[in-house]
Amino acid sequence: MDECARMNKLIVLLSVAVGLGAAAIFLTREDSAGTRDIVQMAELDIAQGELLYASSCAACHGVNLEGQPDWRSKGPDGRLPAPPHNEDGHTWHHGDGLLFKYTKLGGQATLAQSGVDYDSGMPAFGDTLTDADILNILGYIKSTWTDRMRETQAERTEGEKLNGT
Repeated sequence: MDECARMNKLIVLLSVAVGLGAAAIFLTREDSAGTRDIVQMAELDIAQGELLYASSCAACHGVNLEGQPDWRSKGPDGRLPAPPHNEDGHTWHHGDGLLFKYTKLGGQATLAQSGVDYDSGMPAFGDTLTDADILNILGYIKSTWTDRMRETQAERTEGEKLNGT
């Protein structure tokens, strides 16, 4: 299996240790026998994630993660405005794998992988942010959530693992 195909099989799992400011990043990998193993890859840098969020995400998603006004209603271009990443939004309703892919590949490409044809306004950041950068940003966003939001989101991530997504 080539490196690109192997990388495509990786599913990102984040575990944020709120209050500690860091968390381990784990990737699961499926071998040729279908066995999954978990590999610790790096440590999250929440402070770096906050800086990267400010420079890469805040222009659309808001300095305080508040999103754009009327984010549930399509704009004149037919696209939904950027949603909030705080308790008012739906980011915490999605598992880590989807959040990572949505950020790296962009909304339209990620949805297309699931057979959904939708003109999403979310750009791809895979050419401008490293995987670690994206994970740090997601770690920062998650560090602002309540315990209940993090627990719900962790359940969604577990569901992704069970479904192999």
